Amino acid sequence: MPLANEVKLTQMNKNFKSFSNITRRVLKLGSEKWIPHVKAREMEKNTPDLIILTIGEPDIPVNKKLVKICSDSMKKGRTRYSSGRGEPNLIEALSSKYSKSTGSKIKRENILCFPGTQTALFIAMMGLAEKGDEVLVGDPLYASYEGVIEATGAKMVKVPLQKEIGFSMTAEALEKAITPNSKVLLLNSPHNPTGAVLTKKEIEVIGDICLKNNIWIISDEVYADLIYEQHPPLKFSSPLDFEKFKVNTVVVSSISKSHAAPGFRSGWVIGPSEFCSQLLPLSETILFGNQPFIADMTAYALENETITAETMRKDYNRRAKIVLDSFRGINSLNPFKPNAGMFIMVDISNTGKSSEDFTSLLLEKEHVATMPGSSFGDQAKDFIRMSLTVPDEMVKEACERMKHFVLNS
Repeated sequence: MPLANEVKLTQMNKNFKSFSNITRRVLKLGSEKWIPHVKAREMEKNTPDLIILTIGEPDIPVNKKLVKICSDSMKKGRTRYSSGRGEPNLIEALSSKYSKSTGSKIKRENILCFPGTQTALFIAMMGLAEKGDEVLVGDPLYASYEGVIEATGAKMVKVPLQKEIGFSMTAEALEKAITPNSKVLLLNSPHNPTGAVLTKKEIEVIGDICLKNNIWIISDEVYADLIYEQHPPLKFSSPLDFEKFKVNTVVVSSISKSHAAPGFRSGWVIGPSEFCSQLLPLSETILFGNQPFIADMTAYALENETITAETMRKDYNRRAKIVLDSFRGINSLNPFKPNAGMFIMVDISNTGKSSEDFTSLLLEKEHVATMPGSSFGDQAKDFIRMSLTVPDEMVKEACERMKHFVLNS
């Protein structure tokens, strides 16, 4: 049965035939990817015991100091247009941050500011890929990646990330996926939805393959500050850490996850100066940087605020352990231990149910909302994704309900 918006579009197309190809390419790749979450939100008012574990929205508030800086900045009149590249103070803060982390000077010409990672990713991809190109991406993948790639007209090519090897991208899998049309690799580490983190050596191998084949890397690093403490320590690594990859690497990120500030929409692109200069006019046809008062807050956050990320790392690591401990010995619920991020994947293949049926019935019978792994690619089809962004007691209760569900169905 077609959705209401599909019916309206069909009727309008018959009358006008006026929509561009991009609208057809992304028709079912936007909010329809999140139907389980939308359905849960609709149930919320009439289901007081509902537990929603669908999206990665931090459960702690943004630091009050950051809110005050933003508010004071608005009161001081920092509400005018920004430049297309971004506010000077934010560019300086980003230059300092990435120069320190990469060990080489990241200049103003290497930086563009945007409202959030999603906008940064979309514009970066639009600047590199088009019809006839192929964009490589690890599978599982974040649900919005397909729409971002399809919007350009390029073909998405999935590189299998297998559970048996920790959902890490291997040289063999990447090289097998490469063709003469391969233009971009969309890399994501720390990874959503699995929480896998690539080592520095793994990133160097991947980068060398891309360099050899003249492939750009767009590196989504929004979870860089959310790697859990563990032994031995696991450190974040980026292609930008290697001087040789600075010619073909574009990094996108934001403060949405690291500073629990998704609603502020403050992100950026770091890339080669020529790439940024070519991308700037495209950016300026859509927007002119981010809001000055948000830029002021972001600059301060990057230079000073660390407690939020530290708190979230501890919270999410502890809650992941709650899930792991709760499902120990339950044959039909096999969680994959994440090393970072806000989620945990649970293998439900032994239940005999598809991930769509499992999540739908779990919501109906136990009032626990999760995301089906099929929303994140072929390699995740036997999993569900649970968010760790609710209090510990709620995670424990959700686990108990899930165990009741599988043991009684």
